[in-house]
Amino acid sequence: MFTLNQIKKDPQVLEFIRQTEITLGVLEYSEHGLRHSNLVADRARTIAREIGLTDREQEICAIAGFCHDMGNFLGRTQHHYWGALLFHQIFINENPEELSIIMQAIANHDKQSEMKFSNPVSAVVVLADKSDVHRTRVRKNSMAGIHADIHSRVNYGATFSRVKIDKRKKRITLVLKIDKKVVPIMQYFEIFTDRMVYCRQAAEFLGYKFGLVINHIELL
Repeated sequence: MFTLNQIKKDPQVLEFIRQTEITLGVLEYSEHGLRHSNLVADRARTIAREIGLTDREQEICAIAGFCHDMGNFLGRTQHHYWGALLFHQIFINENPEELSIIMQAIANHDKQSEMKFSNPVSAVVVLADKSDVHRTRVRKNSMAGIHADIHSRVNYGATFSRVKIDKRKKRITLVLKIDKKVVPIMQYFEIFTDRMVYCRQAAEFLGYKFGLVINHIELL
């Protein structure tokens, strides 16, 4: 029975994440390396625990969160599918049911129009991934061109990002602080509206409502 600690030590997983970070750096995308992988894994485990999933389900959420982006070095457009297949290739001898759930979570994390949620792990990973909006995702070599790229501006403008779960009100809220001197809040919605819709769908599958609070203002 594999664990997150095992996954984090696997040389193929680590190399695929390293190659992803190199490839997306060349493409001038935001950071998708170990910082993002660890944050999504930690956030996925926290969300899973807070909504009452079992210890094993929490572990599976964390594993899927850590590996969700590792297929990017094979192609950005279909990276979620590449990642799922790579995970199967590495861990083919593991429990087939758990393997399938993790593969599906990796494949589902990026395209809400192609799949419907059928297990909580996929929904948790979507919430953990799409909530990582923060200036630490902006590469140092992108700083000079930050004003030329809306993705860099929005991420750099986000100085705080947290997922808050209210079990009593059955509400999952993404709480952000955005420096309006860097980017107007409207520009957040120019690139993140589809992702927020996907988060809403994920939360609803888990039996929760999704909320968005920016600079102490409740927007959703």
